[in-house]
Amino acid sequence: MPSRKWNPRLIIVLILAALGAYYLLSGSFDPTTITTYRLTTYRPKNPILKQGNSDTYDEPDLNRPRVVHNSLPKGNPVKATFVVLVRNGDVHNIRLSIRQLEDRFNRKYNYPYVFLNDEEFTEEFKEMTSAIVSGKTYYGKVEGPMWSYPEWINVTKADNARAAMEAANVIYGGSLSYRNMCRFQSGWFFRHPLLDQFDYYWRVEPSVDFYCDLDYDVFQFMHDNKLKYGWTLSLHEYRETIPTLWETTREFMRQNPEYIISQDDPGSLMNFVTEDSGNSYNGCHFWSNFEIGSIKFLRSEQYLSYFNFLDRAGGFFYERWGDAPVHSLAVAMFLRRSEVHFFNDIGYKHNPFIHCPQGKQFYSKCHCNPRDNFDLEGFSCTQRWHDVTKGKETYADIIR
Repeated sequence: MPSRKWNPRLIIVLILAALGAYYLLSGSFDPTTITTYRLTTYRPKNPILKQGNSDTYDEPDLNRPRVVHNSLPKGNPVKATFVVLVRNGDVHNIRLSIRQLEDRFNRKYNYPYVFLNDEEFTEEFKEMTSAIVSGKTYYGKVEGPMWSYPEWINVTKADNARAAMEAANVIYGGSLSYRNMCRFQSGWFFRHPLLDQFDYYWRVEPSVDFYCDLDYDVFQFMHDNKLKYGWTLSLHEYRETIPTLWETTREFMRQNPEYIISQDDPGSLMNFVTEDSGNSYNGCHFWSNFEIGSIKFLRSEQYLSYFNFLDRAGGFFYERWGDAPVHSLAVAMFLRRSEVHFFNDIGYKHNPFIHCPQGKQFYSKCHCNPRDNFDLEGFSCTQRWHDVTKGKETYADIIR
């Protein structure tokens, strides 16, 4: 008996008919669960301005498809946001970062974004960023004491310091805007009014890469485990930028012993930043272009006291103190190891350094090259972190 030849078009029609009948009979079909990919062009549209003093926008409808996850609760159980300090000219670079962050994580959770700038955001920037996110967007200007010399700074001394550092080829040594940024990120971003409604933040910068799918709510994880600071890359600071930071910090500790977790405390993290009982700073810090943290911690009495002490010393302008060592020294002084988390499962790149999770368990979630992982390089402090927090267990043991 000759075999029957099936028409491929007939097969496709039968399959589609069967699927259609299934959904119609089951009543479970929801068109919002279908993801459609198509090319759309940018076109201006007026988003809905909500009541209030800040520029707060609902996500504008640019006739683009959107995935709705019906299994998620309405609203976020944790009051958290992404924080982005960015200029208008970086709109395409920040869109690259956001697109990856949305695909890897936030399309499932719809957390909002707070965009901050020392200038007014353009309508184009607002349109192009709000169009690509799954949550609400907020836009604010940084001004006044948040982004200027404090009244006690000797401007001539600061100018001379920048000129000397630029002549010495210190990275960003001649930049005033970079210093304003470091001071803002050290002591002001979490006090911007747009952050008042949130308890946690995740800092995001332009032109960064996220390599791994995250199948859990990172902010909920921080909340449930009572974590106050999370990081993924660590390295040594350039000593030329912080010649007096450690001595200034030691003086703060001498004047405020009640704030400091004793180095003898089993939970102390001081040995992460010093290897000689506090006589010197080894330069280790968490790279703060990626950090997930508690806003309440940064607004705490001890942290604000520390920032104000540093601010009065003038090192943000007379030297080039960065927010990364400032945050890291504060973490080492004020937090216990149980309150700080290494997000090993978040693959991340901020040029030129990459954290790429190691081990076969990440093959199905990450697409970075494990050989590019910065953690085992000599300039990294990740091994130091594990030596301090895990006894004699090495980083290589932990990632197996």
